[in-house]
Amino acid sequence: MKSSVAIGTLAGEFGLATHVLRHWESEGLLRPARDSGGRRRYGDDDRFRVAVIIRARQAGLSLPDIRALFAAPPDRKAIIRRHQDDLKRRIAEIQATVDFLEGGLRCTHDDFTTCPAFRKNLFPNVS
Repeated sequence: MKSSVAIGTLAGEFGLATHVLRHWESEGLLRPARDSGGRRRYGDDDRFRVAVIIRARQAGLSLPDIRALFAAPPDRKAIIRRHQDDLKRRIAEIQATVDFLEGGLRCTHDDFTTCPAFRKNLFPNVS
């Protein structure tokens, strides 16, 4: 991998603004080394942490939860499981919405809300 880089370089690699990395540092998520002039230097471990933070944020984790993932191994699985369950619920909701839209596209009735097939798609357990 690469050697240590400045904040602008690392931020650019991930499409982030530099203030985001500074904020994550202030939240205790990053601890970059400093050069003799006091400037931040980010190495491979920092690069990996940034990638983890980004992916965790995409999964809906808050910064305090991400900090806990890094700091508290006993709590790690509970935090991950909670967010995994939430994502699975959200995926199911999105799939139900996709099914709803697909049902509307398949319907040939002028008023799709009166279509028996569409209604069954919307409420599969109701006759």
